[in-house]
Amino acid sequence: MSDTAVRPRKPSVRRLPVTGTLRLNSPAEIWFKPALSVVVASAAPNLLLYSMDRLDLVMYTMAGSLCALYGHNLPYARRAHTLVRVVLGMVAGLAVALLAASATDSTAVLIAVGALLAAVQKTFCDASRIGPPGNLIFTFVTSAALFAPQETGQIPGHLALALAAGAFSWLVTVGPALRRREGPERRATARALDAAAAYAAEPGPRTRHAAVAAVHGAWQSLLAAGRPTPVRQELERLLVHAERTLAGATADGCGPGPGPGPGQLGAWATMTRARGPVPSPPAAPGTVDQLFGTDAERAGRRTGRGRREARRALLRALAPGSPVLPIALRTLIGCALAGYASSALGVGHPYWAIVTAASVYQPNVTLSWSRAVQRTVGNLVGVLVFAAVIPVARIGPLALILCVLAFNFAAEALITRNYWLGSVAVTPMALLVMEFADTHPAGGLIADRALDTLVGAAVGLLVAIAVPNRRAAGRVERALTATAEARARAEDLIADPNSDALALDLARRRLTSSLVELRDAGDIAAGEWWQRALPEEEMLAAEHAGHRTLAATAQRRGASIPPPENGAV
Repeated sequence: MSDTAVRPRKPSVRRLPVTGTLRLNSPAEIWFKPALSVVVASAAPNLLLYSMDRLDLVMYTMAGSLCALYGHNLPYARRAHTLVRVVLGMVAGLAVALLAASATDSTAVLIAVGALLAAVQKTFCDASRIGPPGNLIFTFVTSAALFAPQETGQIPGHLALALAAGAFSWLVTVGPALRRREGPERRATARALDAAAAYAAEPGPRTRHAAVAAVHGAWQSLLAAGRPTPVRQELERLLVHAERTLAGATADGCGPGPGPGPGQLGAWATMTRARGPVPSPPAAPGTVDQLFGTDAERAGRRTGRGRREARRALLRALAPGSPVLPIALRTLIGCALAGYASSALGVGHPYWAIVTAASVYQPNVTLSWSRAVQRTVGNLVGVLVFAAVIPVARIGPLALILCVLAFNFAAEALITRNYWLGSVAVTPMALLVMEFADTHPAGGLIADRALDTLVGAAVGLLVAIAVPNRRAAGRVERALTATAEARARAEDLIADPNSDALALDLARRRLTSSLVELRDAGDIAAGEWWQRALPEEEMLAAEHAGHRTLAATAQRRGASIPPPENGAV
């Protein structure tokens, strides 16, 4: 079937999925890395506080320890910088929360501060595209700190504990670079090879988009990894082979090119993931030119161009008119209303409702509905798990520490299967953390958490529906414009026999990025309510033409594929 098949236009109010919301997925490839990292990052501070008989301070060290959950898909050079920003952002949010808690006892004011912090954290995490677990960990820590008794004189010491634990988390997360420094790049390349193999085995728009996105992500990982090493150069050559499979599309845009077959690509992916040497296949046509362009782009990034581009992208995402801002507004209103509703019902821990509402807000209403269902089911099952575990946790401080660490590990191990399954472990962990400071009646904790879950999920979902995100369609239009501009630039370079490899490779990467952004923008807008009809035919035509232009860039690098038909779709 051709890419240009016309999809029926969807109504402004779309059906919310019911089946499949709780279906389990395959575990993530590296689920054990964040799980082990957060256990190690938490165990050392907890045991140190236990030896000092100050387990009441666990909440502050936990703020830094949870930073170990971030950045595991990033190359180590990028991860080191990202984790510094995560730790500083966590400590800054904690400082605001502690200052507010020491300044007032007004629940209404504290809820307002919590909602504002949640909205700011959501905005920056979405704008920076920091990846999972996103803003939720920040909101969990700061919302809990708002309702913890606090004296102004205690704040510097508590912040120092969080900063010290964050520094230890940085060491835990970045430390594996000493043993296998190209590990993230190898995994990204293996994913790209697997995606290219899936496209070669079953050509079509879906597999092609997945492969293009995976190859683009792998190139970004290699460019962000720092100076080239022999292993990284071999990975780049493997990506050129994967691109040959994608670039040589047939006339209808759905057929694989003259690159390696799916069996060969899959075998390379397996070897790349393993601990042995990276496979070294014969160089593909055009490899020398492409790697020259990659080296030049990497050198340009070292001069500061990459950082400037990242800053500009962040500022654009925060500027008026950004599609990030309506989601932030939903978070602000939803978290505030959920907190006030919980307080009005007499719940003793309204921050749980704030965190639940914050967890609901996904890129569109359809995904927010799924998350609300998953959060509700997971939390309600989780309180039953807490009821079963609390007698064991209260045997002694060491038993409590071990239970919290076990649930920390389980949460990261299970959450990639489905969010609700991870919530089954997160809920008892969050309840057990309260036991470090003081013992609370288990029945009251269970009732409060269950009620806050229902209130937070219901209010959060209602606000997601009531506050429209009309900018989702605008993001699609901007992506269409960017794709057209990137395609025009690439075609100009293709037509110019004197164009250099660096310019062509930069244009190719820009076009690939714009195509990935166009599909992502379309998928997000397709699940949003209360917006104008999407230009679906134009999107399909732009994707088809863009992929043909990508094929033409491969021909300029020496691949034996037919040229595009002058922009025909």
